[in-house]
This record gives sequence, structure tokens and C-alpha cells, in this order.
Amino acid sequence: MLRDITLGQFFPGTSLLHRLDPRAKLVSVVLFVASLFISKSFWGYGLCILFLAWCIRISGISPKMILKSLKPLVIILCFTGILNMFYTPGEVLARFWIFKITREGIYTAAYMILRIVLLIAATSMLTYTTSPIALTDAIERLLNPLKKIHVPVHEFAMMMTIALRFIPTLIEETDKIMSAQKARGADFETGGIIDKAKALVPILVPLFVSAFRRADELATAMECRLYHGGEGRTRLNTLVMTGRDYAALGFMGVFCLLVIYAERLVSILL
Repeated sequence: MLRDITLGQFFPGTSLLHRLDPRAKLVSVVLFVASLFISKSFWGYGLCILFLAWCIRISGISPKMILKSLKPLVIILCFTGILNMFYTPGEVLARFWIFKITREGIYTAAYMILRIVLLIAATSMLTYTTSPIALTDAIERLLNPLKKIHVPVHEFAMMMTIALRFIPTLIEETDKIMSAQKARGADFETGGIIDKAKALVPILVPLFVSAFRRADELATAMECRLYHGGEGRTRLNTLVMTGRDYAALGFMGVFCLLVIYAERLVSILL
């Protein structure tokens, strides 16, 4: 299960998505997510599915990686779908005991599951095709106007990037600790929920110790390299928006409008 968590990983490549400016990709993902929450039609979600499938194809990222990013969320998806299906008022299709399944509940559950799946897939594509350093620069440049009201933009961007970068490291560390505990006879599979929770204590203690040790080592390394925040900091690679990036943003703007008004456009055409 731990190896299926791919959040924060970056896969280098030379595809169109890899070459886009990280600011363009970040704004595109924000527009995509906004259109998901505004859209209320399956036609719009169908367009989003086709668009994501096209992005995955041109990026060179294996579809299995996207499925891996969704696997740890299966329980959350099922729980969300069941809650929406049972507790949304509307036309009752089936009833047993105190529970009832409504037509509107099924539609709402389908919308919510699709929305979460597309949201995770889109954000995963962003991290898969953008290096943590480029993502840090993009966040900082986009939030740069907030510096005028004394918002610590650079520190915020650096904090987010370090958190993303350490997710795969901590997952790998957890896997090593679990393997070591299993070699000593630990059992994490059998028993009830309480027994499984108790079995996690020998994992959490060394994991927290390792995390604090790595954080201290990182802080020491940054101090040794005279890191003092964003003041006077220079960059090896300066971000420059090109015509390709502006075209991608324009395309995303038009695409999001199509997603939002998809049902109305289909009714007009048909």
C-alpha cells in the first residue's frame, strides 16, 4: 500500500507538459479544479476525462502511476459515495431499515467520486511533470504581489515544496521500518481495528524520530550554505513565459468554459 502512494514524485521527461512553464501548469490546474466544482453535468466531466487522458498520453507517464495515486483513496471514495447515496433526499428507489437510496443520491455520489478522482489525477500530473524546485519558483512568482502586505511568500513556497519532497522519503522510511518490524515478528495484518492501531505504535515512534532527524539535518545543511530566506536570493534558471505557455493558458480558459457550459451547449446542438 505504501508503495502505491506517488504524491510528490517527479518523473523527468521532455514532453510538452514537462516543457511548459510551471506557472502556466499551476494556473491551468487551478482553472481545471475550479471548473470541476462549478460544473454540474456529466458532459462536462466527460470532457475532463478526455482531456486528462490526452495529457497522460502526451506526458509519457504510465496510466498505472495515476491508478496508483488513486489506490490509497479507495476507502475514502467508497465512504463518500455511500454517504451521498444514503443521505441525499429525493426520489426513493430502495429502502431497508433506516437507510434509503434515492435517485438524486446516486447522481450526487457519482459526481463526488468523479470529482475527487479527476482532482487527484490532475494534481498528480502537475507533480509528476514539474520538479519541486520549479514548483517552488512558480508558487513564489505567482504570489509575489502579496509581499507588499508583508506575507512571507518565499517561506510559504519553500515550506510547501519541502513537504512535497519529503513525502516519498517518509514513505520509503516507513516501508523500511515496517519490513524491519516484520522481520522481528511483528504482525500488522491480523486482528481488529484496535489491534492494528496498537501495532502501528512501534512504527510511528521511530518514524517521528527519523523525520525530526532529517529536518534537523536539512536545517543544518541550509545554514551551512548561508540560506537566509528569499531576501537577495538568485536563481540558476529564471522562469520565462513563452508563446507556448500563453497558448496553453488560453486553451485552458476556453476548455474550462466548455466544461462549465457543456450541458447548455449540448442542449443547443441537439
